[in-house]
Amino acid sequence: MAVEMGGGTLSEIHQSAKKLLMRSRGGLERLESLEYMTSTAVDSPELSYSVKRDIAQIQSLCVEMDRLWRSVANKSERDLWKRKVEQIAEEAESLKQSLDKYFVRNQRRVTEAKERAELLGRANGESAHVLRIFDEEAQAMQSVRNSSRLLEEASATGEAILFKYSEQRERLKRAQRKALDVLNTVGLSNSVLKLIERRHRVDKWIKYAGMALTLFVVFVFWRWTR
Repeated sequence: MAVEMGGGTLSEIHQSAKKLLMRSRGGLERLESLEYMTSTAVDSPELSYSVKRDIAQIQSLCVEMDRLWRSVANKSERDLWKRKVEQIAEEAESLKQSLDKYFVRNQRRVTEAKERAELLGRANGESAHVLRIFDEEAQAMQSVRNSSRLLEEASATGEAILFKYSEQRERLKRAQRKALDVLNTVGLSNSVLKLIERRHRVDKWIKYAGMALTLFVVFVFWRWTR
């Protein structure tokens, strides 16, 4: 007995529902294969939408078949169609639950991927900040080393200058003694000797002033390079 209703006979509707079940099952298997091929979120929007649409259509057909099998006159045939329709409905519900679980897993993976990206971004930012701190400290240490080197060079220059002044002082003393010996020998007057002594004192003050000026320059240079 072929019971008919707007969309066709019960048998035709049942065949359409079975075809949709096979197509939905195959689409869900392809989605799950894509899911397990990679640990990241992978989705095929067209395929998942197609599977969802087919399952919804199967459930609509089950509602229609549920009305149709109740119109079957023969009890044994009616019971048979009841079991067939219930089986289709159960399979459709199982596919729907599997698809819902797939959507939940995929959404969770999307969320985890976003969280990993945010954590990686923050980690990169903190690493860059630490590197900047190390770079600034390295620059400060290099500046201190440069200042210390310049100070040592300035100190060495000052010591060399003072050593030169000391040598000149000794040479001047020796020259003075020789000159006094010569003058005493030739019998120059006391006024000439006093003039030479005054000149010697002036030279000594000039020498001390030069030494003080050198020390002042070294001190200023040291303060400026700190």
